[in-house]
Amino acid sequence: MSISRALLSVSDKNGLDELARGLHRHGVEILSTGGTAKYIADLDIPVTEVSDFTGFPEMLDGRVKTLHPKVHGGLLYRRDLPAHCEQAADHGIVPIDLVVVNLYPFEQTIAKGDVTHAEAIEQIDIGGPGMLRSAAKNHEAVTVVVDPADYAVVLSEMDEHKGTTTLKTRERLAVKVFQRTAAYDAAIAAYLNDTQETEASFSISLPLCQELRYGENPHQKASLYGDFSDHFKQIQGKGLSYTNVLDIAAAGNSSSNSVVPPSPS
Repeated sequence: MSISRALLSVSDKNGLDELARGLHRHGVEILSTGGTAKYIADLDIPVTEVSDFTGFPEMLDGRVKTLHPKVHGGLLYRRDLPAHCEQAADHGIVPIDLVVVNLYPFEQTIAKGDVTHAEAIEQIDIGGPGMLRSAAKNHEAVTVVVDPADYAVVLSEMDEHKGTTTLKTRERLAVKVFQRTAAYDAAIAAYLNDTQETEASFSISLPLCQELRYGENPHQKASLYGDFSDHFKQIQGKGLSYTNVLDIAAAGNSSSNSVVPPSPS
């Protein structure tokens, strides 16, 4: 089944022009919110405000925009279950086949030295993760995109597959969503935990740095996560293996613990 309706709500507008034009070319009805809706309208592309779609206005200074059954029902109902389809029809719920959301920039906000607690709290996204998770849960039918780098993939598949995406791609994008929302929540928890005397638990999320040549043994696979490449640069030779990274880390730790003798006076 082709994508007929999409909901776009992004803080990062990179690539939005191409995405919106591509969806319009495929005849997709575009729903959107606030600044994203204005941006798309300025491209002379038809767009429907979510508040008009739901019949319920944005409220509480924008804290409530997409938290509505017409949005989450349209994302979550299973198209293969007659009972779901019947309930959706009874309540005027129509399918939303594509969700494109990137989250409020919480991590970037708290990285600023002069940010207040109130400013940080306002950058905790609620509706965005909700839509992403609803769409990702129902990835059998719904395509969900959290990373602008995937816009081109979605449009390419729509061109190739008569306006839809493959299940394999939908699964991959859903995994990416849960990874992103987990990292987002971990950053929020870590920030708020700073005010607590002890931490009941600790979560960490690290980006992929590079694929390694092999693991501890040649038949094993391995990957490196974190900011390793910010501290070390490979000049030449084969790709790094797991044991190479251990050796580099040991050498780095050893040199940082070395005591430099005082210069003779």
